[in-house]
Amino acid sequence: MTPDRTLVLIPARMASTRLPNKPLMDIHGLPMVVHVLRRAEEAAIGRVAVATDAAEIADAVKSHGGEAVMTSPDHPSGSDRIHEAMRKLDPGGGAEIVINLQGDFPTITIDNIRDVLPPLADPAVDIATLASQIHTEEEDRAPSVVKAVGSSLGGRRMRALYFTRATAPYGDGPRYHHIGLYAYRRAALERFVKLPPSPLEQQEKLEQLRALEAGMRIDITIVDTVPRGVDTPADLETARRILAPRFRSS
Repeated sequence: MTPDRTLVLIPARMASTRLPNKPLMDIHGLPMVVHVLRRAEEAAIGRVAVATDAAEIADAVKSHGGEAVMTSPDHPSGSDRIHEAMRKLDPGGGAEIVINLQGDFPTITIDNIRDVLPPLADPAVDIATLASQIHTEEEDRAPSVVKAVGSSLGGRRMRALYFTRATAPYGDGPRYHHIGLYAYRRAALERFVKLPPSPLEQQEKLEQLRALEAGMRIDITIVDTVPRGVDTPADLETARRILAPRFRSS
């Protein structure tokens, strides 16, 4: 999977009830979405672009040297948004792998971004994603922390069996915090966006269950760190604190 065959897309929209204008929130002099863009560029795994329905976001990205593509404001999910962006940016079908990197992950590391690709070396895998082992009871019990349940493939790999907001699996043993970074084969993304919402997806409010219910294979790379998503003002302050050392003068 060479960089010219991989497209990294960052869906970003202004609508956020808990943190309005979230993608443009300032973190040490840069909009949050630009931090995500920079990490994706530094990962050097393919062409990077922000997919947005807001001219303000596109302008901010372009003013910092990034690429942005305008998409419909009516998409129900980030997957639908990156699908439109993929078709606009790569109408000839050159990109074989499409990565969906959330625009509210300013603390994500370049290693995390790179780690999503290896499962797709197996041609049987449709979608790849990440998870990290849970070490606290608070994280284990929080419905906001999605748990990945899977069968070990050895080393740092699992085949996903289910995703849930509940504490799972039951009993002793490791549990894993799912990280919402996805790498799709192009054909898998095309198929996924045409599927109707599935019953378990609607019950758990987890889009990836649509793929599993349709028989698509999702494999997981187990990583050491979980990027902090930004949904609230408190999350924003945490991200600023985490990223502060990067911007301190030597």
